[in-house]
Amino acid sequence: MSYFNELSKKISKNDQGFTLIEMMIVVAIIGILAAIAYPSYQNYVIKTKRTDMMSEMQNIASEIESRKLAQGSYSAISASVKTDFATAYPRQGTQLYDITINPITLTPPDNILTNKWIITATPNTGMQMVGDGNLSLNYQGVKCRVSICGTGEEWTK
Repeated sequence: MSYFNELSKKISKNDQGFTLIEMMIVVAIIGILAAIAYPSYQNYVIKTKRTDMMSEMQNIASEIESRKLAQGSYSAISASVKTDFATAYPRQGTQLYDITINPITLTPPDNILTNKWIITATPNTGMQMVGDGNLSLNYQGVKCRVSICGTGEEWTK
């Protein structure tokens, strides 16, 4: 029995645990790291959602051209393209963007597509992407984000 009493005294003398000050320091360090990491994470999430929308716009553009080749003209596909693709995206979950597809040669645009079209993604108000600005893609592959346009990496800036 004395062996267990001696062992108990050794454990209680050497094993004191953490003090409240040490715990507060650890909590403060974790708080500082979270305050630094969270804005970077939010920027990453926004960029990822923008990239998803850009990819979807490229898919829509490919589908427009594919249908035009199959049907022989833009006017033959214009109604179905607008019905199928001019909607809110993503289609599942929270809709972040509204898509419009219009001819760019007519002012104001009518309902018939021409060989010169533009796809515009407008962020929904009150959603996370509203501060990110509009995205557009035209028949020549020119991409615009806010006021920066080109055929390269303009959407990712």
